[in-house]
Amino acid sequence: MVLKSIYFMFFVCVFLFGLMACSSKPKDKFVNLSTDDFEKLIENDNVQRLDVRTVAEYSEGHIPGSINLNVLDEQFSAMTDSVLDKSQPVAVYCRSGKRSRNAARLLTKKGYTVYNLDKGILNWIELGKDIEK
Repeated sequence: MVLKSIYFMFFVCVFLFGLMACSSKPKDKFVNLSTDDFEKLIENDNVQRLDVRTVAEYSEGHIPGSINLNVLDEQFSAMTDSVLDKSQPVAVYCRSGKRSRNAARLLTKKGYTVYNLDKGILNWIELGKDIEK
C-alpha cells in the first residue's frame, strides 16, 4: 500500500513537472500569416519582402519584389543589418515555412517586426499567387 502511494506521488510529480516545462516555452514574437493574409500584407509598399531560401531556389521563382538572403548562410545575420530597415516590417518566407520561422526568430531578436508566410512559397504557388523568375 505504501509502495502504491509512493508510485502515485512520483507520477503526480512527473506530470506536474511536465506541465511546467510545457508552459514555460517562450512564445514566438513574430506573426505567422496564411497565404491570403501574407498577400494582403505585402501589398503595402513599406513592407520588406525577404526570401530566405538558397539562390538556386530563389532563381526558380519568387514572390515579386522580394530580396534573397539565404538563412543558412553564415553571414545571414550581418547581411540582414546591411540590407533591411528596422523601421519597416519584414515579410519573410521560404519553401515550406521552416527556415523562415528560424529567420523570423533571429530577426525579432534583432529588433525587426516580422511576419512569416506560414506554409511557404509552395502554398503560395499552389493557390495560384504571382511569382517572378
